[in-house]
Amino acid sequence: MLAKAINPEKSKRMFTIVSLPGDGIGPEVVASAVQVIDVLEEKHGLEISIEEHLFGGASYDVHGEMLTDETLAACKNCDSVLLGAVGGPKWENLPHEKKPEAALLKIRKELGLFANFRPAKVYGALVDASSLKPEILSGTDFMVIRELTGGIYFGQPRGYDDNKGWNTMVYEKYEVERIARLGFETAMKRKKRLVSIDKANVLECSQFWRNMVHEVHKDFPEVEVTDMYVDNAAMQIVRDPKQFDVIVTKNLFGDILSDISGMITGSLGMLPSASIGSEHALYEPIHGSAPDIAGQNKANPIATIASVAMMFEHSFSMQHIADEIYRAIEKVLESGMRTADIANAGDRIVSTTEITDAVTASLKTS
Repeated sequence: MLAKAINPEKSKRMFTIVSLPGDGIGPEVVASAVQVIDVLEEKHGLEISIEEHLFGGASYDVHGEMLTDETLAACKNCDSVLLGAVGGPKWENLPHEKKPEAALLKIRKELGLFANFRPAKVYGALVDASSLKPEILSGTDFMVIRELTGGIYFGQPRGYDDNKGWNTMVYEKYEVERIARLGFETAMKRKKRLVSIDKANVLECSQFWRNMVHEVHKDFPEVEVTDMYVDNAAMQIVRDPKQFDVIVTKNLFGDILSDISGMITGSLGMLPSASIGSEHALYEPIHGSAPDIAGQNKANPIATIASVAMMFEHSFSMQHIADEIYRAIEKVLESGMRTADIANAGDRIVSTTEITDAVTASLKTS
């Protein structure tokens, strides 16, 4: 069901990555990720070709569109896509269909990226970085699986005029079945617990979602499944995050809840994501373009570096390399190095390049 690990016509040690740095801090954090990839390429004797394309506002400024046909074609003909971030005040007043966010929706739809994996794991070294109490956070490690190409973000009709605005939340049976099945398959590899999040008490679309999840559950009797309303889920993630292991939910709810999950870990700059379909995969940090710190060498690159780990795990089937990256991140955090977004009083605050150099140094010696 998920994207092919690699192109079967190629050597298993040769990969092509399309890099889409995007806007704001995107180019900085992607540069950090590429630096990590370069180290791993040399260390493990891989052949990795990275092809960079403009995307988002950077593309609009040159080509008059956020996502060109050439860039989309490149994304369809590579082994994996690495994305930075898009958007910023410069492009906020464009028509809705021309905004950077519309390009994000388009690339997800065109590549068939129906499943978004967003892990929420609290590193031991950062248990004090969140506004939540350490005893609440310690040991938190769950996965949000968000349906990515359906629901209200894509439903028709949609629009607005001077008197009203409207969007349509709709899910087809196959869309719910495939994301639910993926959720259960993931739960089987973890603690065999799944929470399906909806709003079935007021939304017919959510009642349909719930019915389909329980239908798929019949194929996974070993998994304990719980239904939870989205408003309660938002509260529970903050109140007792350790109760969760695998969360599966629709597009809109997943967007909101994964950002809540990001903040309980201390910063959105810590969390990676993988968007995966049957043929293609795209990896990106869940944070935005942060134009207020762009170009200042202050951005936290860890989420993007961890996204590379997810790439090696899901697209390249090299779990051992993914684990190396995670260990390197943990080691650097344990050394006390912090970018400003995860720093407490008295911490050693370092730049984007400094923390990247520390990660690559750890990889070289591990």
